[in-house]
Amino acid sequence: MKDTFKHKGLRKQLVATLVSKGIKDVSVLEAIGSIPRHLFMDSSFLDHAYQDKAFPIAANQTISQPYTVAFQSELLEVSPEDKVLEIGTGSGYQAAVLCLLGAHVYSIERQIELFKKTSKFLPKIGYVAKRLIFGDGYKGLPDEAPFDRIIVTAGAPFVPKPLMSQLKIGGRLVIPVGDKDQIMTLYIRKGAKEFEKHELGNFKFVPLLENKS
Repeated sequence: MKDTFKHKGLRKQLVATLVSKGIKDVSVLEAIGSIPRHLFMDSSFLDHAYQDKAFPIAANQTISQPYTVAFQSELLEVSPEDKVLEIGTGSGYQAAVLCLLGAHVYSIERQIELFKKTSKFLPKIGYVAKRLIFGDGYKGLPDEAPFDRIIVTAGAPFVPKPLMSQLKIGGRLVIPVGDKDQIMTLYIRKGAKEFEKHELGNFKFVPLLENKS
């Protein structure tokens, strides 16, 4: 499937929509403006790829609304060379944004169907993560910790302690917390046991799955 002038034009419109909704980070906007979102979606949704909406993908999951991706990415404040852990690879769209921001991306996916598909697809279209892992996001990735940034792309009923412990001092964790609806929450690690917490509005995510043996 190709990335046409029409797709590029639609992305430009999408970026304008995100700016109108308050997204200011130029690097984030440039990433979303360059990533062919339509390639990450089922062909039946191609006409909707550049609307600011979430859409279903395999394994009863969704590709997040572009505004949500941009909002979380902006909160992370990624710098080039940052080591970033993503919980919930999904379609790989958020991982692609992180790659374009210059991050070293480590991403965990709980659904084997999505993991197999995305781990082949992402490098094929030019987005190379450091590691894509099939596993339990609640446990994080202790063998690669600590991380400069951690992003959770599914609704968590609580903040998993392993993720807090795997964050560098000075690092930022962005996670939607709640059961049916979630509050986007930012934690900034200030010390060994000290975290600054910010709650930044209501969102709706698919649930973060656990108990992967």
